[in-house]
Amino acid sequence: MAVAKIVNPISLVVVLLIAATAYFSFFHQPVVEEQRQQQAVPVEVTKATVKPFRDIIEALGTARANESVVITAQTQDKVTAVHFNDGDTVAAGDLLVELDAREELARVQELKFRLAEANRQYQRLKDLRKQNAASVQQVEAQDVVVKEIVAALEVAETQLAQQQIIAPFAGRLGIRQISVGSLVSPGQQITTLDDITPIKLDFNVPELFFASLAIGQEVKARSGAYPGRDFTGTIRSIDSRVDPLTRSILVRAELANEEGRLRPGMLLRVQLLRSVENVMQLPERAVVPLDTRHFVYVIDDNNIAHERQVTIGRRKPGVVEIVDGIEVGEKVVTEGIVRMRDGIAVNIKEG
Repeated sequence: MAVAKIVNPISLVVVLLIAATAYFSFFHQPVVEEQRQQQAVPVEVTKATVKPFRDIIEALGTARANESVVITAQTQDKVTAVHFNDGDTVAAGDLLVELDAREELARVQELKFRLAEANRQYQRLKDLRKQNAASVQQVEAQDVVVKEIVAALEVAETQLAQQQIIAPFAGRLGIRQISVGSLVSPGQQITTLDDITPIKLDFNVPELFFASLAIGQEVKARSGAYPGRDFTGTIRSIDSRVDPLTRSILVRAELANEEGRLRPGMLLRVQLLRSVENVMQLPERAVVPLDTRHFVYVIDDNNIAHERQVTIGRRKPGVVEIVDGIEVGEKVVTEGIVRMRDGIAVNIKEG
């Protein structure tokens, strides 16, 4: 009877459950583990490291000549000679254009003759005065005549000089707009003259970065005309006011331009180094944005992915600063994020 009470249906069920559990534990576990490894998501990872972060301000700027002027005439007259060609390089004081100066030249010669005669009369009256043969008033009156002629001669020589158009500084000339025989008027453009060695670069920087600007700070610029080539220079001046409409400040840099590749009016992309700091950073593709939050997937020693919220800081192309959320040395998923979820097994591909 005692044996019959011990062996009852309930006892048999318990024994069968224990046996089944032992079977699955010792025989089925390798199969589950094998299936789990086969279902692991292939990913690429990177280790969170601290690296120098070069904070760069980017802007668009316009190239301007170091010195620039439109060559014009000061008087209305006919062109008698042109001494330059399109694009010539000239030195300061070089003669560019001659206008008809016959009338001005004749006036100068006339006044020189009159001045010579007035000086002789003045000297004769001075000699007579020594002999008391001339009065003081006569000598003084002749002295006034001499001075009047000298003043008139200076005006005439100035008018004669205006008939010759010269280069005010060294530089490169533009396109010639006149020919011999042309009648030019005051203000009419004859050509342009630009000094482009060095060349100025004007660009606007948001007022947020005003404290990062300094005279002498290095600037790099690129032009679409020369892909991959950097033109380096330094900041020469910073405007005294912030534009109240754009909330930006005008900065002027100076770029070396010995080869003359940069020309006034060119659009350049400016890079200005703001600071260099050692910060934790990750590839931008490793960060998953969700509303206002950001997440990464961290892989533990068992190759299990864990979703982790992080706080990001500054960005630059392809890289983002991580302020908080992960530790140095932790493995973070960079490729395969589309299939990621918290707790999933992963298979790390060798880079």
